[in-house]
Amino acid sequence: MEITYNLKPASERRTEQFKPEGNVGFGSLRTDHMFLMDYHDGQWCDPRIVPYGPFEMAPGAMALHYGQSIFEGAKAFMHEDGEIYTFRINKNAERMNRSADIVCIPNIDEQVQMDAINALIDVDRLWFPMQEGACLYIRPFIFATEDRLSVSPSTRYTFCVVLSPSGAYYAAGVNKGIRLLISKTFHRAVSGGTGASKAAGNYAASLRAGKAAAAFGASQVLYLDSTNQQIEEAGAMNHFHILKDGTVIIPTFTDTILKSITSQSIMELGEMLGCEVRQETVMLDQFIADIESGEIVEAGGFGTAAVVSAVGSYIFEDGHVVTVGNGEVGEHVQRIYKLYTEIQKGHIQGPEGWVKRVERLAK
Repeated sequence: MEITYNLKPASERRTEQFKPEGNVGFGSLRTDHMFLMDYHDGQWCDPRIVPYGPFEMAPGAMALHYGQSIFEGAKAFMHEDGEIYTFRINKNAERMNRSADIVCIPNIDEQVQMDAINALIDVDRLWFPMQEGACLYIRPFIFATEDRLSVSPSTRYTFCVVLSPSGAYYAAGVNKGIRLLISKTFHRAVSGGTGASKAAGNYAASLRAGKAAAAFGASQVLYLDSTNQQIEEAGAMNHFHILKDGTVIIPTFTDTILKSITSQSIMELGEMLGCEVRQETVMLDQFIADIESGEIVEAGGFGTAAVVSAVGSYIFEDGHVVTVGNGEVGEHVQRIYKLYTEIQKGHIQGPEGWVKRVERLAK
């Protein structure tokens, strides 16, 4: 792929490594540039890196009216050698195409997606925030741009990648369990829908449920299947729980659950973690009974942003509260979080190919 570089003048670009005085937060900052590529006449074309800024879009752009839009989320880290390394972005590229298939968006070759991400990071590498637990959060996304008001797949799209210099999601570390609302009112997805895609509309649909959770003092909703019998996802994360023998259980992936790359990675790290990690159908009634009997000792969610979020308690819509263990963050969650983040930062050697150095190619 031949990328055109239309960069800011050198006088307007960052010239020194970003050294923020305080925690920069998560997802609020942007770097100097973004990657763009367009789809029309049946092909992706004109890959380019340009200054970060507004899009020019027709009011009739189909993404605005029919929600034909998907996205991904990944991270890059600076290692002790001063170089920046991406973490499993091949899995993000693979999942982007799965999402694209579900909402009728043309695929983008996985290597093209990865080359775009690496080129943009290389151009804006001085934006990596130099503080403990920091990363460059990577947000690739695709949206429909054809100016048409009839309902059918667009014939024109834009692929964009932006970067967000971000601090640790949990500035003080994983030291507090969250509460989840177990809702039988709200459902994230039904079989045959878009639940297995990272479609923008799925997240818009979750906002009302999120407001309901807040009213119960909960951080997010633990979604059930449409029959209210099986556990599916926890807000924007894959749910998990841990048995008293250390076994990690993740609900079996279905077409109503987004396959978390973090979950998939944890399953591959079972040997390094020293425990069994497996998937199975999780029935709500048995899950609650196992918490109350002490068979389940820890629980939480896996996701890119937080990596691991521990759940201290669940609340039902009738106000009944079920506490996991002693309600605190347990040793198993702490161990998972530490191993995973140490691999990301290059302090521990992970499986082959998980972290890859961003080549210095900037024009």
